[in-house]
Amino acid sequence: MAAPIFILLPLAFLFMTATSQGQKNISLTDILTPTSKSSWFSPSGAFAFGFYQRGGGYYVGVFLPGTSNKTAVWTYGRDLPPLPRNSTLRFSIGGLVLQSAQAPDAYVTTPVGGTTASASMLDSGNFVLYNSNQDIIWQSFKTPTDTILGGQSLSAQQELHSSASDTDPSTGLFLAIMQLDGVLALYPQGTPFTAEYGYWDSQTPYNGPDVTLHLEDDGFLYLLKPPGVYLKNFTSQGGPREDVIYRARIDPDGFFRLYSYNTTKNDDSSVAWPNTTDRCIPKGICGANGFCTDINQGSPCQCLPGFVEYGNGTAGCKRNFTAESCKKNIEPVPNTVWFDAPYSTLPLLSSEECVAACQEDCNCEAVTYNASRSCNKQNLPLRFGKGVVGGNSNSVLYIKVVDDRSDKGGGNGSAPKEKHTRRDILIAVASSIAFAMVMLVVCGVIVRKNRVWFHEKLPKEGILRTIEDVSPRTFSYEDLKKVTGNFSEKIGKGAFGTVYKGTLMKNLQSSQVVAVKKLEKISSEGESEFEAEVKTIGKTHHRNLVRLLGYCHDGENRLLVYEYMSNGTLADLLFKPEKPSWDVKMGLALDIARGLLYLHEECETQIIHCDIKPQNILIDDNKHAKISDFGLSKLLKPDQTNTTTGIRGTRGYVAPEWHKIQPVTVKVDIYSFGVVLLEIICGRRSVEQTLPEEEAILEYWVYSCFQAGELNKLVDYQTIDKKQLERMVKVALWCTLEELSLRPSMRKVLLMLEGTVDVPIPPLPASFLSVT
Repeated sequence: MAAPIFILLPLAFLFMTATSQGQKNISLTDILTPTSKSSWFSPSGAFAFGFYQRGGGYYVGVFLPGTSNKTAVWTYGRDLPPLPRNSTLRFSIGGLVLQSAQAPDAYVTTPVGGTTASASMLDSGNFVLYNSNQDIIWQSFKTPTDTILGGQSLSAQQELHSSASDTDPSTGLFLAIMQLDGVLALYPQGTPFTAEYGYWDSQTPYNGPDVTLHLEDDGFLYLLKPPGVYLKNFTSQGGPREDVIYRARIDPDGFFRLYSYNTTKNDDSSVAWPNTTDRCIPKGICGANGFCTDINQGSPCQCLPGFVEYGNGTAGCKRNFTAESCKKNIEPVPNTVWFDAPYSTLPLLSSEECVAACQEDCNCEAVTYNASRSCNKQNLPLRFGKGVVGGNSNSVLYIKVVDDRSDKGGGNGSAPKEKHTRRDILIAVASSIAFAMVMLVVCGVIVRKNRVWFHEKLPKEGILRTIEDVSPRTFSYEDLKKVTGNFSEKIGKGAFGTVYKGTLMKNLQSSQVVAVKKLEKISSEGESEFEAEVKTIGKTHHRNLVRLLGYCHDGENRLLVYEYMSNGTLADLLFKPEKPSWDVKMGLALDIARGLLYLHEECETQIIHCDIKPQNILIDDNKHAKISDFGLSKLLKPDQTNTTTGIRGTRGYVAPEWHKIQPVTVKVDIYSFGVVLLEIICGRRSVEQTLPEEEAILEYWVYSCFQAGELNKLVDYQTIDKKQLERMVKVALWCTLEELSLRPSMRKVLLMLEGTVDVPIPPLPASFLSVT
């Protein structure tokens, strides 16, 4: 490898003008391959740019060639498949071009400010491209991956993303970000940048967006606020040494560390800062459904009861059984804490009542019970699990596991025990039956008396009973007139009727604000059919659905009572001058997707909404989205419409199959969700007649920008995760395809939005072809 370098050295000096020491230019004629000349070295040989091997494939990046595993400090296309042996790197006037079977003619660099004339691998570890005037038009220091080197800085909104492992450079579980408030913070990948998700920060808030993280050549790591204010010194200053290289990296295990590497000894890097022993500090280190204990020298990760690892500790855990019944056993997992994301909270229960409530709820996979007697029902996956040293956790997690009691049989010599057990069982069953018959008679008398009392008291004193039960309550029309003050405060009107604000008395001391919807043009079905449909809707319980609390079928009057959402609709949030943050938008998109997935696949009776639009998405106090008006299509007359096309739904959100008189499936909701997702991304309505013709229809405009690689036109945020933006746009375009068989299921949509699965390039929409 050394011979080609000395041969090219005279040629490199021909391309140099007034350059600094430690620079050696590379000409446009140079070519790299993994198997022959694989890299370009810096003058000292400390750094190299080119191909490095991981497993059975190759990656392109900057690395330390003297280390045993060629430690990478910058990598191109880390989430792409490894490159084959026949790959090549060559220069063109447009930048550095990678050619391989996986990535034909892919640009590794995208220069700004002229055409490429030469390049250099500097002794600082910075790989740079020059134009013909020797101006730098691209440099690796400006696009860090997981590492910064001496002389490099991290500016506001810049991020470092950990690798999956030391042998896999793809994006891992954690990131470090220099926030706009002057704080360097660490988060699990894919979470909002808020305190509840972060697990470490520099504790330097309220210092503005111009704070930067700096690493000097002598290992001095600090936060700097102009003009020259040292906000935080992580390490102390020292004398620079030519034989020592410092690098700071967000590691695969979630820690941000500073390493030193002695080039003269060719030793592997040693940790210079910090000296951390608690491996469980990073949230999510054990993946979904796993928790970190750090009680042994091996893997700190354990799986919940009834779960096994996917393949390694950080990949998370999956269930080792498939239950045929939702009523599984529940096992406690004490001395652990988890990220609290309940879909339902039941206050003031005992631990036994809490466990029983989860056991009877098919949607409940786990439940936490804490010292304040709060019972929080949870769905899977459970996240950010961590063991509590000393057993000081103030809550206990209970997880559903398979009922394996039938598998436990006796061996040899167990016959007497079995006979004794069977006799005990028969005695217990007989006693239980006798006791149940007595209690049935007593309860019948009590229920009959209380029903008479309830019907006597209800018109006079209002609603005195709780509405927290699973099944929706029935109300008379007069009851709801009192609740709404004779329908005096109208808060909305839609396709299904008018909505009024009301106050429902839960007991003599407390009340609840509710939304009462008076349905119009309701179906001509009999009372029993209407009641059956409403009760079916009332059994749907999900954190992203507006809960139906009760209903009225009094004569010709049909009314529904919902929980009240104080922050209005998604339309109110999106289409006002003050836009929500990008993180809030993405959270809302995930909320809607989860709600639709529940309606389509997870609730007892599949429900097709038929009218997904921003006006039917309500926002709660915590800026979470909840779908409203689901299931109402079952209660409408067959000719009920909201457009002049004779179909259900709202113009602009209606799937093409409505116009073709095709059978309605869940794919109509997928299409409408795609349109709503585009509106969330762009912060504008799907049709805007005041805009230029090429921008008026949002779907066409987005696809034009996607084809042209100009997605930045869609958003008004100065800094945004471009990969996330592209992923969201591609998902929306898949959802809005005219051919319904090509649209993904809502489960696939959610996985793509979360980044769990890759999103392929969507095909050209047929409607776009007709326009263009």
